[in-house]
Amino acid sequence: MTQADATMDKIFALRPTIRYVALYRGGELQSRQRDGVAGASASESDHYEELFVNPVLLKLARQRGDLDCGGARFVVVGYGKFHQLVVDLPDGHVSVCFELAENPIAYVERILALL
Repeated sequence: MTQADATMDKIFALRPTIRYVALYRGGELQSRQRDGVAGASASESDHYEELFVNPVLLKLARQRGDLDCGGARFVVVGYGKFHQLVVDLPDGHVSVCFELAENPIAYVERILALL
């Protein structure tokens, strides 16, 4: 088991409402979806979202935040079937998808403590 696998296991263990976890660090992407997730997105689209969309979202938020807001630590995207929390890391990002009933912001510090 890799360190990324162990970290993803710990993130999934935080809450059964976590649907998906991705770690993009040092140019390497590893991701996993919880078994039995209803209405899951396609793994290929998830892959490209982690490589292109989420880094751009973080860059935009970081550039705006650096102007006069004290930086930017994360972005939450409210999709129709889930909420996606994308947390900026010095060498990439961690992306965690939650069921709609969950508040992803409540988990930012707990997720960072696992990294």
